Amino acid sequence: MFGTLASGDIEPARLRRDLRITCNLGFSCGGFEDIGMRLEGENLVPRGAEENREVVAETAPFQVERPLFQQTQKLVVGYALTPKKKKSFLQPKLEFMARRKGICFVPIDLNRPLSEQGPFDVVLHKLLGKEWQDVIEDYQQKHPEVTVLDPPSAIKRIYNRQSMLQGMADLNVSDCSGSIYVPKQLVVLKDSASSADRVVEAGLKFPLVAKPLWIDGTAKSHQLFLAYDKHSLAELEPPLVLQEFVNHGGVMFKVFVVGDIIKVVRRFSLPNVSSNCEKAKANGVFKFPRVSSAAASADNADLEPSVAELPPKPFLEALVKELRTLLGLRLFNIDMIREHGSKNVFSVIDINYFPGYGKMPDYEPVVVDFFHNLAQAKHKKRHYK
Repeated sequence: MFGTLASGDIEPARLRRDLRITCNLGFSCGGFEDIGMRLEGENLVPRGAEENREVVAETAPFQVERPLFQQTQKLVVGYALTPKKKKSFLQPKLEFMARRKGICFVPIDLNRPLSEQGPFDVVLHKLLGKEWQDVIEDYQQKHPEVTVLDPPSAIKRIYNRQSMLQGMADLNVSDCSGSIYVPKQLVVLKDSASSADRVVEAGLKFPLVAKPLWIDGTAKSHQLFLAYDKHSLAELEPPLVLQEFVNHGGVMFKVFVVGDIIKVVRRFSLPNVSSNCEKAKANGVFKFPRVSSAAASADNADLEPSVAELPPKPFLEALVKELRTLLGLRLFNIDMIREHGSKNVFSVIDINYFPGYGKMPDYEPVVVDFFHNLAQAKHKKRHYK
């Protein structure tokens, strides 16, 4: 193919042509750069042989320093996140660890059609609104090979606290060192004051936790209140969900789920409420403190063993497996409490889609492992087609 060349008769144009041929054949495109040589005019010279001639090329965010034949993007993740979510989730450490595993995060331009961007292996998103939901559902139909995290129809269920916990009573976790139930609750769409009679009819007992019905991404949608009596209901703004308060020793468990990976942290919550004295002197509504922040962590606190003990691992694994099927989600967290005085009787009180993973200790390797597993699964699927 190349013919016979005498020493010193190498033609630069022909050499460049032959190097391009090797690139087209799929071999290393580095040519002599890979062996520390550079072509200048008609001569091959060592790289960096001339002083003050060093050129620093701007590298793309995905590039890492490793042999060229290994510089392949195993997984391209297109993301559509709010500025706040992007800042908390896509930390430099996460992106660095992801690049080393061949995972590239690419922002989605919301001003351009999604089908014109990419190609993506995964679309990661957390945006609200009917318009975005239509965009994602249309994209899923046209690109079934792309993994969407997560389906809009599944996410929509979680944004409504009336539908969020439906089906929990039917989960099969009874033989896994624990049991699960959902506290009684009532939906109030309007006129909180007149809901007192409905509360009695439904058999709910005070105090009641009041939560906004819709989770719309605002801080207000996560504000929780404790109503001590029927007169205090008039102070609450509907639509909302009223849920029986369960004494739980002042500690809540936040169970973070990333695919098959489970991480649990403790958070301080409201203390137990006495059925007599504290309820008798309480009136109005009490605003819950925020328990999602890392500042509310109870992981290193001096707690009673019966309160601090984490839910049994087999129980959590069975619960998460059932919930993944029920909800159709891979990225979520469960807020759980252990009924005070019980061994392992738990209540699920809230579920959140794509929660603040940045508040989970050492979240970066967990997230990277999740996407790395996705990449391997996609590679196997393509290989065995």
